Amino acid sequence: MLGIEAWKPTLTALVMPPLPFLLLVLVGARLMFRRRLLAWVLVLLGMAGVWAGSTTAVGVGLMRLLLEPPRVLTPGDIGDLKQLASGMPKTTIVVLGGGRETLAPEFGVSNLKRYSMERLRFGIWLSRETGLPIGMSGGAGHGAKEGPSEAEIGQRIAEREFGRKLQWVETTSRDTNENAINTIRLLKPMGYTRIVLVTHGFHMRRAKAAFERAAAREGQVLVVLPAPMGMAAFSGPADTGWLPSAEGFEYTRLALREWLGRVMGA
Repeated sequence: MLGIEAWKPTLTALVMPPLPFLLLVLVGARLMFRRRLLAWVLVLLGMAGVWAGSTTAVGVGLMRLLLEPPRVLTPGDIGDLKQLASGMPKTTIVVLGGGRETLAPEFGVSNLKRYSMERLRFGIWLSRETGLPIGMSGGAGHGAKEGPSEAEIGQRIAEREFGRKLQWVETTSRDTNENAINTIRLLKPMGYTRIVLVTHGFHMRRAKAAFERAAAREGQVLVVLPAPMGMAAFSGPADTGWLPSAEGFEYTRLALREWLGRVMGA
């Protein structure tokens, strides 16, 4: 009501690495001439945090520890979904948006960002494999620029580039909670009682909880079947990369952001 939700991306960025560690370094520098030992401890902790938080070893470890991604669908699971396509309970694939570009100059139109595109691609593949109907949920995000929603962009891309029409779209949600609430309200009159939820593995636990919570509030019996994707980082042995990298930094931020979102009920 006070417009605070529009600040969610900014507030999230302020509590995510590397900002807290850089703050430690600045505080340490400020204390250097008064409390030298404490100052050096803070500086070293800050630098160690920046280093460790930028490694794949720490990033993947945090994702496994904090997010507990579910297993991928097996061929047997996909076979079971094929049987649902022609019978009861009524089932649909739900693809969650993960970002959009209001204008991609190379295309001359709006486009989906990487996470959205990866989810849409997997959802379309899963729809083809199982015969289940598919739809997409995603608006514009808190504080985002005006323009077509993620789901509207996804609808265009699915039809023009993949030759697959989305059976429904939910275009007003701004975050995962609203994905769940708005999608369930949209699907309820259609008679769907089971959904196959498509999102990245790091996001699945929070997304599944949001859908189950929203269904309970609506008094609807809804079975949520996770269909995680982007699971390569979790499919092998633990990564031992201790050198900073862009990938490691991304994993660390994703793990902490998703964990914080789940704790805060976002």
